[in-house]
Amino acid sequence: MYRSFTAPFTASGRSALVPPPPWHYAGWLINVAFTCDPAQGAQLLPPARGRLTGRGCVHFADWQACSDGGIELLDPVYAQYRETIVVLESETPSGERLNFCPFIYVDQDVSLLRGLLQGWPKKMGRTWLTRSLPLDHAAAAPLTAGTALGASLCVKDRRLLEARLVLTGEPGPALGFFAAPTLGAVGWPDLRDAQALPEPHFVRSRIDRRVEAGWHAATAQLTLTDHPVEELGLLGPLQTGDASVGWAALTVVGAADA
Repeated sequence: MYRSFTAPFTASGRSALVPPPPWHYAGWLINVAFTCDPAQGAQLLPPARGRLTGRGCVHFADWQACSDGGIELLDPVYAQYRETIVVLESETPSGERLNFCPFIYVDQDVSLLRGLLQGWPKKMGRTWLTRSLPLDHAAAAPLTAGTALGASLCVKDRRLLEARLVLTGEPGPALGFFAAPTLGAVGWPDLRDAQALPEPHFVRSRIDRRVEAGWHAATAQLTLTDHPVEELGLLGPLQTGDASVGWAALTVVGAADA
């Protein structure tokens, strides 16, 4: 009898890459809202999800995650990772406004598979972002007016996206997937019929608990660089809007059809 939630499938299940939910996440995030030309980015939204509004958000995140019992926290190589998340606001045929995630890049295989199971299209990438530490010191990037922070994403050794922020000292808004529900697309090819494309179905992660420490407002700049493979450039020029930074936590208990 196999007891593995994901491969490798063994009798004990100990080697499985991902255990079953709930999955608990806590982290530090840099969030930058943007506007873009919805006609240029239309190729990134499945037609069944309606139309793009031209608004979106980039999240640069430094996460720590664990399953029930927190055993991963005793061996942090299994708990810690960084990622960059892009969400686009869409309007459904019924008029509801939701986020859709066309791109997300992560540096940990555990997180990559957890994301794919939720419909988040994770690929490998390298994210770096300035952390704010609770110290009154120049190297701590304190959460006070005038503090500068940066973030960057590289995919296959090529820089794809970077951000520069300056804190205003004011409270900031919740942005992106913290401001509205976000949908993912789950679909897997079947090599028994290698010429058939998968038919993705849309899901929404079921969140049991969400905690936010308060967002801190910032001004921001985003720079998008051409890439030979990645299609983030289909959004065209990005006009930066609101930005915020802060700590947040949530628990994923499963997913539901969207």
